[in-house]
Amino acid sequence: MFSLLQFDWPVLLAITAAILFAGLIHGTLGLGFPMVATPILATMMDVRSAILITLLPTMAVNIASIFNSKSSLKNTRQFWPLVFFTLIGSLAGTVVLATLDPAPFRIILAALILLYLWNNLRIPKQWLTDNAMLAMAIFGLIAGLAAGTTNVMVAVLIVYFLSLETPRSTMVPALNSCFLVGKASQIVVLAIAGLVGFSLMLETAPLALAAVIALQLGQGLRSRIEVGTYQAILRKLLLILAVVLIYQFLSETNLVPGLSGQPG
Repeated sequence: MFSLLQFDWPVLLAITAAILFAGLIHGTLGLGFPMVATPILATMMDVRSAILITLLPTMAVNIASIFNSKSSLKNTRQFWPLVFFTLIGSLAGTVVLATLDPAPFRIILAALILLYLWNNLRIPKQWLTDNAMLAMAIFGLIAGLAAGTTNVMVAVLIVYFLSLETPRSTMVPALNSCFLVGKASQIVVLAIAGLVGFSLMLETAPLALAAVIALQLGQGLRSRIEVGTYQAILRKLLLILAVVLIYQFLSETNLVPGLSGQPG
């Protein structure tokens, strides 16, 4: 079974720094923890290991975010079908993650990051409103599959919510609700597959605490620091990470000279 203790202390320090940074970004922007933490960790290990490490921290951040925005949850009732379809997609995606070679997920993760950065992609709002249930089924299932295999569903859901011109006050709690059910289903499936146990939850509990502390700090800084500054930094970081992930994938598949085998 996977254990966090298999890494030496420099890698553990890097993991902790990535978790703290992702928590800070999530607190400031209202989303982004798995989007930031997973690709950073995936530059040091395979995507499956990165997902296993971030299971508990991501759940903790989602729960804290929902609790802090519980007054806005009443505005998200129209999106409960989306949450349901996200759950179904996440279950299927996690089964894929648990049973297949995780190497190809590196390029999928990079593609999802690039999709997120290409925020000009829009679906006609009229079609989304006229076919509300179908649209939620399509986006929910695809987002769930993305979350189950790469830990990143926001790249898909952000297209849906921005196309609908959903207010931030509604979009953020709806996103966190999708993140939470996806993560909970992921833990269940990975536990059944024997990849997650109590020992891993215990080992990553300090990381979960660190993530929530960073989240609270980010929320405190939200009104003091321009969100645009954080967004600009985040976009540049994600672009760099996407390029690194693509290079690692090509190296692992011997398509370009350089790195060979799993990083980290």
